Amino acid sequence: MRDSNGVAFGGGAVIGTLGGLIGLGGAEFRLPLLIGIFRFTALEAVILNKAMSLMVIATALPFRAGSVPLGEVVAQWPIIINLLAGSLLGAWFGAGWATRLKSETLYRVIAALLVAIAIVLVTGHDSNSSGGPLFDGWALLVAGVVAGFGIGIVASLLGVAGGELLIPTLVLLFGADIKLAGSLSLAVSLPTMIVGFARYSRDQSFSVLNRNRTFVLVMAIGSIVGTFIGGRLLGLIPSGPLIPALAVILLLSAAKVWQHR
Repeated sequence: MRDSNGVAFGGGAVIGTLGGLIGLGGAEFRLPLLIGIFRFTALEAVILNKAMSLMVIATALPFRAGSVPLGEVVAQWPIIINLLAGSLLGAWFGAGWATRLKSETLYRVIAALLVAIAIVLVTGHDSNSSGGPLFDGWALLVAGVVAGFGIGIVASLLGVAGGELLIPTLVLLFGADIKLAGSLSLAVSLPTMIVGFARYSRDQSFSVLNRNRTFVLVMAIGSIVGTFIGGRLLGLIPSGPLIPALAVILLLSAAKVWQHR
């Protein structure tokens, strides 16, 4: 199955399209596919997912520049720095933790996090800005660091960009506009993912990338194409029934991963 470039591209394209339809990269759906269909171990799947997520997010930055000018993103540098202060540390800690966990334990952790993502997807996807930050001064600073730390851990453990957590945080905690929050999440995600990726590179399991270079590239290209298609379809397909359906997919995936041996 891993040697089939067509399956890898098709799987990546379907996952990317699903993610694009809801404004995410789709990595949370790609991870169960890597474990359940392509039969990678938990840690190998996380590392592969992280590598592909990096490629998808890197291409998403210029795509969004047309709708959200870079100047608007840079103007919010205090928010970006606030979250990065926690997420970079969380990414390093989460990746280190993942490499030390027993495989069976990591499967359970991944399953639990997929359930959490499903809940956030349903409850937080349509969050609207309250018009201002939830806290002021030091309280907001501390809350941002704590939130960033937690998001960094989750992003490293699942190999995802963390947009499904970052966007609600930016909107609800910092009062950011939902459209701007999408670009700000990318600005936080990319360095956070690079730190987690660097930590994984110190583990022997990182060699899975070298052994599966063609697979990674083909599936990543499929994911990028799918994300682009999903973005174009956004608005044409109602999100009302789509979000619960995708949440159910995550819950079913979590159940399968939990039972994996």
